[in-house]
Amino acid sequence: MLINCVVYRDGKRVAEIPKEQISEHLKEPGTFVWVAIKEPQPAELDEMEKEFGLHPLAVEDARHGHQRPKIEEYGNQIFCVLRTIELRGDEVHCGEVDIFVGTNFVLSVRQETEPGFAAVRERAESEPELLKHGAGFVFYALMDNIVDRYFPIVDQLEVELEHIEEKIFEGEAGDWARANIKALYKLKHKGMIVRHAVEPLIEGIHKLYGGRVPQPCARTQEYFRDVYDHLLRISTQLDGLRDMVATALQVNISMISLAETVVTKRLAAYGALIAVPTLLVGVWGMNFKHMPELDWPWGYPLSIAVMLLIDALLVRRFRRIGWI
Repeated sequence: MLINCVVYRDGKRVAEIPKEQISEHLKEPGTFVWVAIKEPQPAELDEMEKEFGLHPLAVEDARHGHQRPKIEEYGNQIFCVLRTIELRGDEVHCGEVDIFVGTNFVLSVRQETEPGFAAVRERAESEPELLKHGAGFVFYALMDNIVDRYFPIVDQLEVELEHIEEKIFEGEAGDWARANIKALYKLKHKGMIVRHAVEPLIEGIHKLYGGRVPQPCARTQEYFRDVYDHLLRISTQLDGLRDMVATALQVNISMISLAETVVTKRLAAYGALIAVPTLLVGVWGMNFKHMPELDWPWGYPLSIAVMLLIDALLVRRFRRIGWI
């Protein structure tokens, strides 16, 4: 579905045109065309390929989607695949934006993602001095907008981790421990989704600001260096989040072990309280003829008193050492 098809000249918006006129306006000097489409049908991509003269391999990648984030050169054109990340309830949803960039055009193809780039277009049109840089600046503005969307996602994941850490020290061993482990693994999975969107892009963006820069980005190198810095910040946050999740898992498992140790101590203490009377009853219950205690008038109450006294001493001792 076609969203926008606009011609710009000297940093200013000229007009919105039908897509059939794209190739004609591309011939005009000092002019570039910015087109945005969403969930395109194969026929629409074929039309864009014809109007812009896109490389067929790049079009094929955009048609199939689900590509790894990357930046590739095809002659004087750039093909970029970016991942969009959205939090929908408790789940992380991934979308894709494919961007074709030439010396005088930008084509963005949005798939499986709802937030559009109207704000990017408004920002670019409000800065005609920057928009004079042409397609390279628009390419930067689109990429910068997508990368900036990663920051609140990572911040939200860090908040989730803080809530889980608070729960680790609450309650007693049982279902809470299993729930914490499940929540931590789910959080780790969310972090990996964001990492898969960021890390390949860090590798690919070097070619846009260092060494031989593609022609469409020749005047905007410093802007892409800024995007690179943002990606490094996000990557650092993700590294910290991964380490904290690993630490939280270890602490949670340690808390389970401590809880199990407490239970074991209590069972051992109660077992000792039962074992001592059992031992004495077993001794006095032997059917030997010559056992002086059997003839004592106070033998039975004395034996009960001895057992109670020993158990009382054990209870006092176990309480002092924290076993019961």
